[in-house]
Amino acid sequence: MKNRLIGLYIVCACCLMAKADDLKLWYQQPAKVWTEALPLGNSRLGAMVYGGVVNEQIQLNEETVWGGGPHRNDSPKAFGVLPKVRELIFAGREKEAEKVMADNFFTGQHGMPFQTIGSLMLEFDGHADYSNYRRDLDLERAVASVRYKIGEVNYTRTIFTSLVDNALIIRIETDKPGAVNFTTRYSTPYKEYEIKKNGKSLLLSGHGSAHEGIPGAIRFETRTQIKAEKGKVNVTNDCIEVKGADAAVIYVTAATNFVNYKDVSANETRRATEFLAKAMKRPYAQALTAHEEAYQKLFGRVSLNIGPSSQEETSYRIKHFNERKDLGLVALMFQFGRYLLISSSQPGGQPAGLQGIWNHELLAPWDGKYTININTEMNYWPAGSTNLAECTLPLIDFIRTLVKPGEKTAQAYFGARGWTASISGNIFGFTTPLESEDMSWNFNPMAGPWLATHVWDYYDYTRDKQFLKETGYGLIKSSAQFAVDYLWKKPDGTYTAAPSTSPEHGPIDQGTTFVHAVIREILLNAIDASKVLGVDKKERRQWEEVLENLAPYQIGRYGQLMEWSKDIDDPKDEHRHVNHLFGLHPGHTLSPITTPEFAKASKVVLEHRGDGATGWSMGWKLNQWARLHDGNHAYKLYGNLLKNGTLDNLWDTHPPFQIDGNFGGTAGVTEMLMQSHMGFIHLLPALPDAWKDGEVKGLCAKGNFEVNIRWKNGELEEVVILSKNGGICEIKYKHSSIKLKTTKGKTYCLTNKNGELVLFDC
Repeated sequence: MKNRLIGLYIVCACCLMAKADDLKLWYQQPAKVWTEALPLGNSRLGAMVYGGVVNEQIQLNEETVWGGGPHRNDSPKAFGVLPKVRELIFAGREKEAEKVMADNFFTGQHGMPFQTIGSLMLEFDGHADYSNYRRDLDLERAVASVRYKIGEVNYTRTIFTSLVDNALIIRIETDKPGAVNFTTRYSTPYKEYEIKKNGKSLLLSGHGSAHEGIPGAIRFETRTQIKAEKGKVNVTNDCIEVKGADAAVIYVTAATNFVNYKDVSANETRRATEFLAKAMKRPYAQALTAHEEAYQKLFGRVSLNIGPSSQEETSYRIKHFNERKDLGLVALMFQFGRYLLISSSQPGGQPAGLQGIWNHELLAPWDGKYTININTEMNYWPAGSTNLAECTLPLIDFIRTLVKPGEKTAQAYFGARGWTASISGNIFGFTTPLESEDMSWNFNPMAGPWLATHVWDYYDYTRDKQFLKETGYGLIKSSAQFAVDYLWKKPDGTYTAAPSTSPEHGPIDQGTTFVHAVIREILLNAIDASKVLGVDKKERRQWEEVLENLAPYQIGRYGQLMEWSKDIDDPKDEHRHVNHLFGLHPGHTLSPITTPEFAKASKVVLEHRGDGATGWSMGWKLNQWARLHDGNHAYKLYGNLLKNGTLDNLWDTHPPFQIDGNFGGTAGVTEMLMQSHMGFIHLLPALPDAWKDGEVKGLCAKGNFEVNIRWKNGELEEVVILSKNGGICEIKYKHSSIKLKTTKGKTYCLTNKNGELVLFDC
């Protein structure tokens, strides 16, 4: 049996082996607009490469360049009117309650915007008549390239944002000695800035814009220096000129004065100078190798093969995906999501925002900030399952910065213990509701507890008990305390969340399904965490009592899972938010296995909402269909996401560009192949008919199990599970299940024999 399976494995692997270009985005022309450019990033620096020939533009971001600065805007009147608001809601006078909230909950600010630095511009005289053009982004190396020919001379640019040296590095070379000639300049949209020569470097310095009455507190400095092989380098007060070189390497660094959410006292000049000096010490070839090795340690953990790839231009593949069998595009899009997460969220940095780390404006759409009523959370859905748990650490650090300001918000608005946040956040600790008279979209007091569920997820995937004890449990516990204090105990003994909304959709309510689902999730997380650590038994009993008496899920007159406490759902409503299905996904309190009636009602909701919507919404519904174990419908959403929600550079569009749909799509593919949210590893729970043969390696299941799965003709062939922490591991496939008592570091192999899982010696 063992030898036969190994033979099958080799044959299958050879059949599915990716070609060299299968994980590349490539194009036959330069980008005309920003959303056609190719993204590079090392979490701290972001770069968008247009690939121009005569004029190249590389747009730059640094993760802490934001407008405005540290501030607070809690309303001093909010908590005083809360009893009146609840009284009006329970009297059926919701409109009056909304008016009281609008008059007393807001102080006139929406938070601060993420901003660009500007662009590095490269000018190449005499390059207008070119041929053999190609630009690409290699996801396996995190390197962009531009190639073209002028006469008989071949030109190549290699660009990467080093994960090791915190610098943007660009190498320009030709196959003819002395043919490298160009000029480098800066372009920036700021009104107040300075460009000057500083030794061998060209500097761009400035500060973030004032916003909503808050002065710009962030100062930034960008430094560019060039090493040439032969030839000459001349630095002036507005440009760097390179003439007659065999090759040239451009180094770009950037830094700000940001320290933390309330401290902007760092020296940006010293930081940028040190980054540049460090980067330039390493020879180019070594720098590229070090970057690729650091990147591959993350990216190389997971591979996916479900079929052959078209070798045509990426934009063509996207446009024609639903017309052709290009299964390789699914793998490319899946891995692109992982690439974007690695590139925008590294330990020690800021988390990925609404556009990751990429933004070319001073006022990005929705300020480019952290929208924490779905979008920021969606960014991290694939982190644990696609074996990138450490990419969640910036989000957890961000959550920690919200605790102190969030405690003030919890007190000022609700008189509650613990901490919370609202619809949006930024790097300055913004936790309060946004200014608006329309309560249906901006009131989201459960954003804090939703964020805190990611803290438990990080533990659940890694089983890092020290993290849970020292960092995680405090965040989870204080969030659960807020949730408990927020609830209103009705005369019949049930708890309900008043006031609450279904974010961005519908009226103020005495207890929306979404809010109750989030509270269920965070209380279950807190209970589990307290049991793991053996602490807080008394408080745990309170959490259990609240759970037992929390207003239950309800099924409405159309057979749908109700969104509000009243049965007012409209079956013709195709709104993009599906908040009331939070318990199905990303939560785990609704499931075809444990709550089949409510799962059926959830399906009705998805049927009513339709298969369209904006990019991120299709990404969310894709995950929800996968949780309902309907692989074909999930795959239909995936196709719609590619066709109607994806730009030529594979970015998700809302519109305009939002990165969350990319992460939602990657997470959705994982959910189709493996789920582990119900306490066991569920193999191929939503495999679509289109993916008849395939193999995925390196997925991570909760409990810290690494999983390889291979299937043929739509049926599981083999699963290999590495237990990275030890403990009980239950595996299910269709109607078969097996429970293993695993040892840390040991690998377990199972095959499918006539529908039954069978363990064999690896």
